[in-house]
Amino acid sequence: MLKVYPRCEIIAKYILPVFRSLVAKELIEKYNFTQVAAAEKLGTTQAAISQYIHSKRGHKSIEQFGDLMDDIRSVAIEAAKSIATREIDSDEVMAKFCELCTKLRKEKKI
Repeated sequence: MLKVYPRCEIIAKYILPVFRSLVAKELIEKYNFTQVAAAEKLGTTQAAISQYIHSKRGHKSIEQFGDLMDDIRSVAIEAAKSIATREIDSDEVMAKFCELCTKLRKEKKI
């Protein structure tokens, strides 16, 4: 049977958790956000943030994206800084993620 998956579905399933994990860790470790505050900014739950911090979610896929990690990490750090300094909301964070996805597709990295 032929399976057809839109790229966005694959990206959301595998790369988005890695991105959120990196942003959450940056917010908590560098900018002293609480898990609850990081969850609010990322549009997720405190429980999800806890799983990101303890590498129970979003960590497994990191090995698969070794060559993409520099790009993902760079955008995640930028997103965390923007959240911490400019008070952007979760929609704007997701827009940054979409820009990353577009860039990776244009460069034929995904």
